Amino acid sequence: MKKFKTLADFVGTHFIYTYDNGWEYEWYAKNDHTVDYRIHGGMVAGRWVKDQEVQMDMLTEGVYKITWTEPTGTDVALDFLPNEQKLHGTIFFPKWVEEHPEITVTFQNEHIDEMLAAREKYETYPKLVVPEFAKITYMGEAGVDNEDAISEAPYEGMPEDIRTGKYFDENYRRINK
Repeated sequence: MKKFKTLADFVGTHFIYTYDNGWEYEWYAKNDHTVDYRIHGGMVAGRWVKDQEVQMDMLTEGVYKITWTEPTGTDVALDFLPNEQKLHGTIFFPKWVEEHPEITVTFQNEHIDEMLAAREKYETYPKLVVPEFAKITYMGEAGVDNEDAISEAPYEGMPEDIRTGKYFDENYRRINK
């Protein structure tokens, strides 16, 4: 298994992880300032995002913190410990996302105006704070700026297809586009 030491070791890695509450996420460190992700389980399962701007830092060797605010107003803080195959995430959902999660279950990039409108229309406070540990169940070497890593909506069984080698070829390109 790869040993993570530097930020460069982390950037370009594609992860699948499951939080202790059962929510399954797929997340790709596309470069040192943007990420792509898909949500496979939990209250916003089916949501996917490309090119989310983030703050990405290495806290110490092999430990990484990534933070961002989505157009929904949701704040996210992830602490990755890939050498231990775990992470800790805290998601701060605005009240409107807790009450109307279905609005966010889409390809966000094509619905930014709807996210911003919902943020203005509905209550944002109090936030639903979800702090959870997660087990990393997959780490792939997608490389930097690989548009194939996360390029379609999530489907039932996708994480298992990825974990078992049925989704990407040897060059980390999608099979059966």
